[in-house]
Amino acid sequence: MAQLMMFSLIDGLVYGMLLFMLSSGLTLIFSMMGVLNFAHASFYMLGAYLAYQISTLVGFWPAFIIAPLLVAVVGALVQRYGLRYVHKYGHVAELLFTFGVVYVLDELIKLVWGKLPVDYVIPPSLDFNLFTIFEVPFPAYRGFMLLVAFGMFASLYLVLTKTRIGLVVRASLSFPEMARALGHNVPLVFTGVFALGTGLAGLAGVIAGNYFITEPGMAWAMGPIVFVVVVFGGLGSIAGALWASLIIGVVQTAAVALPYSLADLINGLGGSITHSTFWADLWFLELSRIAPILPYLLLILILVFRPKGLMGTRES
Repeated sequence: MAQLMMFSLIDGLVYGMLLFMLSSGLTLIFSMMGVLNFAHASFYMLGAYLAYQISTLVGFWPAFIIAPLLVAVVGALVQRYGLRYVHKYGHVAELLFTFGVVYVLDELIKLVWGKLPVDYVIPPSLDFNLFTIFEVPFPAYRGFMLLVAFGMFASLYLVLTKTRIGLVVRASLSFPEMARALGHNVPLVFTGVFALGTGLAGLAGVIAGNYFITEPGMAWAMGPIVFVVVVFGGLGSIAGALWASLIIGVVQTAAVALPYSLADLINGLGGSITHSTFWADLWFLELSRIAPILPYLLLILILVFRPKGLMGTRES
């Protein structure tokens, strides 16, 4: 049991930090611009495909740098020549526009790379084991993912709270007219924020594309869970997104690994649940079978008892 719990915790930590890498960009865009970008997971997918293509030409490490930058450029173009014009029509128009971007990017990816998964693999320089726990190796690439994710969190926090750039960005959000009067180009700031957010999604795709599978359905697989993380942590809170990612990652991973049910828990606490009990099928339903819906159950609970999320400042 100790071995099972240890590996559930480690796998949950890795998965949770991957969720944070993807959700941090969306949180940044919403906190600074008030835009819920439906196409965020599509930028994540674009990052994975661009990294695959670049890695086949010049290797993984150049792709690790170039692919997120290219995704950021695409994000900047989307904001500059799309979102900036529909912003005056309100949030519904912005949501519809980003929803349309989802389909455009999906079809472009299928047109260029096809509908089958591509052979995007872990680089040889990271394809080894760091250490062994309970005679089971811990891959170096997982450690690399954790390092990048924690580095991303530290960088975002320091830039937004401790630098002049962060001050200008927050001022442009809260007092755009005053920031403009002081000589700051507020539309350019918003374009930069959107580009940074989509670039972070692209970086998540670079990291996750070879850890999972790079295929056209990867955006639809990660998109819903990312919105759960953002709302659960609190709209606009980077720290909330971190904690929400870790909680959801650990809970979902542990649920998949643990062969227990509510009946086992109740009986362990002194109850008496048998197969003849009313709704026995529900009581004996194993956690592993409901693991995919646990994040959404947590979302419902957080919206009922704390609508602002764990650390949010806006109503969800």
